[in-house]
Amino acid sequence: MEFEPSFKNEFVEVILELSAEAHARRRLVDRGSHEFHNLTGAITAHGSVLAVFTTLQRLQEFSQKADEQHPCDCPQQISPQWVS
Repeated sequence: MEFEPSFKNEFVEVILELSAEAHARRRLVDRGSHEFHNLTGAITAHGSVLAVFTTLQRLQEFSQKADEQHPCDCPQQISPQWVS
């Protein structure tokens, strides 16, 4: 699935904004409170989403480069020589 670069940038910006808001709110609450721990979890989740998104982007770029270097118009066939 291919997305427009503007959509990708907007997605990253939204996640970063959510994370920044959670960081700011976390500074205002007591360290051991339930809300503090919830915000810590949210911040961790934002980081995880960005890590997965970045990894998927890199895999997609790698796949595109591999396809450009070694285009294949037909599926490769496995030789049945080893099958008895």
